[in-house]
Amino acid sequence: MMKLIGYFFLSLPMLCFAQPEESTSDVSASYLEDQIYLGIHYNLLGDKPNDVFQRNFSYGLQVGVLRDLPLTANGRLALGMGLGYAVNSYYSNIITTKTNGVISYQFAEDDFEYNRSKFQTHSLELPLEFRWRNSTRNRYKFFRIYSGLKFNYNFSNLSKLVTDSGKTSFSNSDIEKLQYGLTLNVGYNTFNLHLYYALTDFMKDNTVVDTGESLSLKPLRIGLIFYLL
Repeated sequence: MMKLIGYFFLSLPMLCFAQPEESTSDVSASYLEDQIYLGIHYNLLGDKPNDVFQRNFSYGLQVGVLRDLPLTANGRLALGMGLGYAVNSYYSNIITTKTNGVISYQFAEDDFEYNRSKFQTHSLELPLEFRWRNSTRNRYKFFRIYSGLKFNYNFSNLSKLVTDSGKTSFSNSDIEKLQYGLTLNVGYNTFNLHLYYALTDFMKDNTVVDTGESLSLKPLRIGLIFYLL
């Protein structure tokens, strides 16, 4: 299944080769597009244990810059390489506690009263995109299909729990610092659909809940992304 999803993300822009391009040999006709991005998305937890369910609104925000590198003289095919920042929150019924330096996990039972429990990451992003658009130097409204990979270095990983009696927050070393996944950004003009499918686990391999079950999670993000310049 993961291989099929990967082929889908990475091969979509290649379909656009079949479309006729403007005939020009003038390299100066190329131009740069979409070099600043802003995005908001909803975070889903995939491949999770059956007892895990999400609560509240698991949001994410991203912002960054991309270097647009045209591959053709008319600029319709390009590569994008960039650097950005993202914050992501994942609200669920996973209760995380830390006692004497030991982190423990359990799935909240119906009689466990709490307001919010979440993982939160602050990340540096390294997006790599293969880009197709039907734009021209003078056409500012156009269709785009950008697919590729995004690497995330989580420089801050937190677990937070809020109950009626108070709240706790601590750095969670069980969350993988280096994560990566497939991206697909598709749209027209201002509004573009953003998809991210993680290829790496959110938690480290040896992370288990109090029942001994492995805590395997893979983020899936769905939202909007906006490009400038």
